[in-house]
Amino acid sequence: MSVAPTPTAPVVTAVAAGVAVLTLNTPPLNLVTLALTRALHARLAELAADPEARVLVVTGSGARAFSAGSDVSEFPTLLDDVVGRKLALENEAYSRLDDFPKPTIAALNGLAYGGGLELAVCCDILIAGADVRLALPEVKLGVLPGSGGTIRVPRRIGEGRAKELMFTGEPIDATTAHAWGLVNRVVPAGQALTAAVALARTLAERPNRALQLMKQAVDLALDTTEDDAVARTLPLSDTVFRTADCQEGIRAFLAKEPPRFRHQ
Repeated sequence: MSVAPTPTAPVVTAVAAGVAVLTLNTPPLNLVTLALTRALHARLAELAADPEARVLVVTGSGARAFSAGSDVSEFPTLLDDVVGRKLALENEAYSRLDDFPKPTIAALNGLAYGGGLELAVCCDILIAGADVRLALPEVKLGVLPGSGGTIRVPRRIGEGRAKELMFTGEPIDATTAHAWGLVNRVVPAGQALTAAVALARTLAERPNRALQLMKQAVDLALDTTEDDAVARTLPLSDTVFRTADCQEGIRAFLAKEPPRFRHQ
């Protein structure tokens, strides 16, 4: 078994019996910080090369959230170049999970919002606790999902439902997410990780090379233009993060008051 060197790291991993568990570890909401993104990027590279890790489970620490999305408190220092300083690396890390050569399972606990949901849908299979709520609330900050959500979510649930999720910014519950095809399974609250690890152990007993080639074949059929699509969304994020409404959305969020958008 290999274990991450310190439990205070933004990403913690453990590998046993062919199953790697990667835990987002910026409690209580496991926000996507720059430090978490860098650690995620590095740890995914290590696990992809680790022959002992035949299946990957991604989850969040604690019970409150898989991840509630980006740490908005970092935004004011990034607005002069949000793509260069945040989203380029974030998309690279998320794409590394999306392109992970082995089966991946997201175990969703609590909230999966914004960048947290964008990260979850990079996994092959999503298992949600019955209390999970999922959202792409970026519109409430005056921006758009900038880490693949505009690409990967529609591919899972279709254009209409994806646009409803993004345009309103409102959360949906686990039952609705399952009905829409956003998650594969709903399990009792608090049991997502247990269910995900149980499934991962089953998959770890399957022929590893066959699983990898099977995943590659499916991805080739569905995602041949994904890298290009991701690249094309980055200039859109660069534009939207420079708007007055973005600055107002961030200001209002940090002030804990309703935003007063001017649609500029």
